Amino acid sequence: MKRHLILTCIAILVACSGSNTKKAIATVEPKNGSSVFGTVVFIEERGVVKIKADISGLGEGPVAIHLHAIGDCGSVDGKSAGGHWNPTNENHGKWGTPPFHSGDIGNIKIDGNGKGRLILEDRYGRWSIGGPPNTSVIGKAIVVHVGEDDMSSQPSGAAGARIGCGVIKEKR
Repeated sequence: MKRHLILTCIAILVACSGSNTKKAIATVEPKNGSSVFGTVVFIEERGVVKIKADISGLGEGPVAIHLHAIGDCGSVDGKSAGGHWNPTNENHGKWGTPPFHSGDIGNIKIDGNGKGRLILEDRYGRWSIGGPPNTSVIGKAIVVHVGEDDMSSQPSGAAGARIGCGVIKEKR
């Protein structure tokens, strides 16, 4: 009887251990007359958030991608998404090299076929999926810009117009 109880408890613990994975998705749609589209997926496991962005419909070269503060992509120019998400009130910079803010994702290199992929892991505790307001990416926006982020110009990296936008929503 005791052994059965122990095995049942182990089975419950194993079944519950996988339930800590959280997922959020943003579908990037064109803005400012562009043809950009894509999907940005956030996965949180054991308190670490990874992002995988797949973007298409652009010319070759790097383009900036950022987290913006407002999950509203309703305007034609993408400005309804507000400015970069910056809950720590830090200067704009390069992800992982302080100072930088939570919206500083960086650049995606677009290949000759108009496609690009960026994979990034938050090792700094700046992002969560549904955690405290100062870290949760839910309800924010992913914005793709027409140009490259120079990683230094304030407040947004001189990346130019917003050509793609998607609201980040938790996937259950």
